[in-house]
Amino acid sequence: MTATTLPPLSLVGSLDRGAVARATDLLVGLVADAQVGARWDDESSCAGMSVGALTWHLVDQPRRIVEVLSGPAGDDAPITLDEHYAEAAWIQQDLDGPANTGVRTSNEERAHAGGQSAALEAARAARAQLDDALAAAGPTVHIPWTGRTIGTDDFLVSRLMEVVVHSDDLAASLDGVPVPQFPAAALQPVLTLLSDLALRRHGQDALVRTLARPQRAPGAINAF
Repeated sequence: MTATTLPPLSLVGSLDRGAVARATDLLVGLVADAQVGARWDDESSCAGMSVGALTWHLVDQPRRIVEVLSGPAGDDAPITLDEHYAEAAWIQQDLDGPANTGVRTSNEERAHAGGQSAALEAARAARAQLDDALAAAGPTVHIPWTGRTIGTDDFLVSRLMEVVVHSDDLAASLDGVPVPQFPAAALQPVLTLLSDLALRRHGQDALVRTLARPQRAPGAINAF
């Protein structure tokens, strides 16, 4: 891998916050699909995670947006998206690490306690609060589970990434259910984030060759 020196990634001020609401509408539609309930206890496309657990993890994303945007802004200097992901325990650990097993376990417990109707109700409740939360949000937010302050738009992009990626995971877990087609205003910052993380992980050559010269491409350019 060729070392690549890059400036810190920050998307503050570049996000159409209305795209978060539109992406959440698509999420709600996917969670409402009849196959989600029919396949609830089956293993999802995420190994070791049921469809129900994956659904709850997906629903958590707009819920966390409302929670964080409605909380205190934090009084420390905001970190960048790069720093946010560099510090993320789930990236540093493998799938059997405590951060990742903890996510699977907690969501499996919720999937057993409440089925599709409970998850759909939670998603709709978050959507109902989302517009006001987005409108009232300031320039930075405090993330309670990391103890860090980050730019509001950067935080929203991190949640959009989860929505886009896990919507694909959930659709892939079902039969013939199309992946939600997110608006460009939601998808483009997610692709910028994933490309940036892949570039930092694998270097310039791997990313450019995979996108433009597949005959010289490495086996993978995954962001995580």
